[in-house]
Amino acid sequence: MAALVRAVSCQTGVTQWIAACSGLLQTSAVQGQCRRMLYGIFQHLSAKDSVQPSEEKVGAFTRIIEAMGFTGPLKYSRWKIKVAALRMYTCCVEKTDYEEFFNRCQMPDTLNSWFLVAQLHVWMCLVRMKQEGRTGKYMCRYIVHCMWEDIEQRGKVMGINSVVLKEDLRSMVENFYAALFGYDEGILSDDHVLAAALWRNLFNRNCEDPRHLELLVEYVRKQVQHLDALSGEDLLLTGEVSWRPLVESNARSILKPLSPVYNDEGL
Repeated sequence: MAALVRAVSCQTGVTQWIAACSGLLQTSAVQGQCRRMLYGIFQHLSAKDSVQPSEEKVGAFTRIIEAMGFTGPLKYSRWKIKVAALRMYTCCVEKTDYEEFFNRCQMPDTLNSWFLVAQLHVWMCLVRMKQEGRTGKYMCRYIVHCMWEDIEQRGKVMGINSVVLKEDLRSMVENFYAALFGYDEGILSDDHVLAAALWRNLFNRNCEDPRHLELLVEYVRKQVQHLDALSGEDLLLTGEVSWRPLVESNARSILKPLSPVYNDEGL
């Protein structure tokens, strides 16, 4: 491990010190769990040896500690980012008209339907915040954390049996990550792919009226465009987002909202 520290402090090339440190894995001193951990780190860094121009460039030591599961230095304090993430999640659940979604899309008024609509808005926030580099990605992790905490508390308040709630949460987790993949593919593709993702995930493959899918595709497209118009700095510091109506007279009238006001503490 001393050789690893000297290599980093001398600022040698990532490829050179990865090759040098890989030799340590063959010695008898590094065994068991430590060997597996180091090998995983080296594989992770080797795969990302060439950083894309659009990504935030960080030092080798930061990449090591992040590969080990820790968080490197961020643009703002973790406390500010967590407060902003909580606010952003709150905007997803409190500024969305769920009743309008249930009525217009003919969805049952259940906890699962609420979750499906909430995860759609959470996903749109994740798409936006991933554009803000490493700090934005850290904020994404805490947004998702807030979502699972909220769902668990709502289930308890509703009196759902703990065993049933645990099974429901497991199913929701699987649904959530499958939905993220489908929505990501849809937003990068044409409306047909996005409509298919909404049909599978939001409607649970139970939508006989194509007008409902058309309405949701238009909603997602205009909402993502609306979020892209928001300032990244404001989002990182305040987490305040607003949502376009599900149905409006002029869907193209997307104006850049006024920047939120916050103090030196990011509040």
